Amino acid sequence: MAQATGLSPAAVSYALRGLQVSEETMERVRAAAAELGYEADPIARALASGRTGMIGLLCGSLEDLWQQSLAVGISRGLREKDRYALILDAFGDPARERALAQQLRDQRVDGMIVQPIDPAAAFWPELCESLPVVAIGDSIAGTAGEVVFDNRSGVTLALEHLRALGHRRVAVLTSTQASTPDRPADVYVTAEADRLELDIEVTTAPLGLAGATAAAHELLSGDKPSAVFCFADSIAYGVYAAAQELGLSIPGDVSVMGYDDHPMSGLLSPGLTTVDWDIDGIVRAAVRLISAAADGGARRRRVMQKPTLRERGSVARVP
Repeated sequence: MAQATGLSPAAVSYALRGLQVSEETMERVRAAAAELGYEADPIARALASGRTGMIGLLCGSLEDLWQQSLAVGISRGLREKDRYALILDAFGDPARERALAQQLRDQRVDGMIVQPIDPAAAFWPELCESLPVVAIGDSIAGTAGEVVFDNRSGVTLALEHLRALGHRRVAVLTSTQASTPDRPADVYVTAEADRLELDIEVTTAPLGLAGATAAAHELLSGDKPSAVFCFADSIAYGVYAAAQELGLSIPGDVSVMGYDDHPMSGLLSPGLTTVDWDIDGIVRAAVRLISAAADGGARRRRVMQKPTLRERGSVARVP
């Protein structure tokens, strides 16, 4: 390969791994590799470099359709960097999240991307000392990088929008469990509701459609609020399903808001008003941060993701 390209063996090796060479050199080496039918032996490369080319992607719950989209985007982004994603699902269970995170470390992945269920868990700092970790959504102590959501702004956008349209009694559906009560979005929603003088009731709802529908059905069967604010569009889909079962119209009988702008949200009838976090930007930032950290970058980097309100037809003005 070095003879075919006129480069040193070291330069060829770097180019094949996408490291420390120009884009022109990488294209030149890859073209020569394709012409010669060259395929790198991943086991030999791992033994030589001490790297597996694998990045662990630990998802809080893949029942959340937005997290599914995130996993697809990150997997593709890593592939473009000649890395592969090992995707694991914590099923919304903090204990399982800890076990899977430790399993990824023991399998010697080059790094890990996580959207944590319990960002305050005591095991994270120790784990982050043993491999590069990039957190998405909420901050974790000791990470090599993080793509943090500006949840204060996101919650404020949602609640101020509801209040401006006359809503005063709002139900909040969140997947956060009693064992992990300190997630920033849940903390901010209570503080912002107090500031805006809103009467809110926070209820836990599963991310899966069946569970979210059951939780919403119970909520809407009694003295229902004028609006339901859901901390995931997947939960909001359950509110739509429950409203249909109960013969309630959206937004005529109850207004609904989501929080992550999944592509399906624009296809509902009416379309779901939600908060957009720019999933493509999150994917690019997470892949960039974990790639740099896995290649030995030492400086901790933080990206703050700003929200945008996506107004559709699911929120009505209170008469």
